[in-house]
Amino acid sequence: MEVRDRYDAPYENESLRKFLAGEPDDLPWMQSWFDMLRAATAEGRRFARVRVVSLPLTDYSRFGVWCAQFTNRAGEDIRYVVRRGAQEMGLPSHDYWLFDSSKLVKMHYDEQDRFLGGENIDEPAVIVRHNYWRDAAWHQAVRRDDFASEQAVGRIQRP
Repeated sequence: MEVRDRYDAPYENESLRKFLAGEPDDLPWMQSWFDMLRAATAEGRRFARVRVVSLPLTDYSRFGVWCAQFTNRAGEDIRYVVRRGAQEMGLPSHDYWLFDSSKLVKMHYDEQDRFLGGENIDEPAVIVRHNYWRDAAWHQAVRRDDFASEQAVGRIQRP
């Protein structure tokens, strides 16, 4: 689950700039991720993500929705929940990844939205709670293409 409206990832900066300027981009920094997704999903593994976003969308969130069309095409299912709905569901205010519903990594960021690292969480009750949040969010989440249409996020191009 991703809950931030912005991430400061230097490797994305040029693609974000191009997106905002309406310039074409082949997302070179994402190609290895796409390759890994295609190979893993061909082997039957599943990748899914829920993004919690504020409305109106930030420039970074619009960029993320645009990028997600390619990630989805490569095999990851990315969906969206509006922040107000996430708050009503009691979803957490931190990013996390779950692996096979049994391994939890809580993500940490600084005040400038830079990734500081992931923390492995082993406590079973905490893992169960994060699984619940994932399932609740997934139940309410809107598919990427539907969300992009609702929010008028365009610029479909092929990387």
